[in-house]
Amino acid sequence: MRTVSDLGPGDEPDKRLLRRGLLAVRSRLTADDVRAAATALAGHALALPELAGARTVAAYVSVGSEPGTLTLLDALCARGVRVLLPALLPDDDLDWGLYTGEGSLARVRHGGRMTLFEPAGERLGPEAVTGADVVLLPGLAVDGRGMRLGRGGGSYDRVLARLERAGARPALMVLLYGAEVVERVPAEAHDRPVQAVVTPEGVRRFPPRP
Repeated sequence: MRTVSDLGPGDEPDKRLLRRGLLAVRSRLTADDVRAAATALAGHALALPELAGARTVAAYVSVGSEPGTLTLLDALCARGVRVLLPALLPDDDLDWGLYTGEGSLARVRHGGRMTLFEPAGERLGPEAVTGADVVLLPGLAVDGRGMRLGRGGGSYDRVLARLERAGARPALMVLLYGAEVVERVPAEAHDRPVQAVVTPEGVRRFPPRP
């Protein structure tokens, strides 16, 4: 599990405070809470037309009390979907590899910061994400505009910028707990909205950005 908050040096104080509060709530979840939420979340996500028609999905392996993703990843693989998972690079950018089941994962400790589950096989390069039909994003909150609050490390800001440079238009979705859909999160000029949030309670879509 992640061992420290991966806040970026430019984070604003209000983002830091919001992250601390959200992480404190997650820390009180039991293992049973997380498992039950993961099952419900997967059921809602798998019913989405975007995932039903996807050939390639970029996702991630949840850790600790994050909304669980393994049930969803395994179901996507069973459908024949090509599932890409990130591998954290030293500069906090993301490389990508294939997920083919729990046996294809390696537990990787990144210095004193965090321990993640990453693809154990061949690395496909940071540009591999541009071929995804759907990108499932981690986060801590999302607001009614579809603006996502991440953990502040900047890795997914780079992913979103890479997609934009490539002219790629995958469906962007964030996986959260229901209480993490909030009225408003602090946003900066480089932040990009998601099209939908999937929670254990259901799916909420956001209006397209003008």
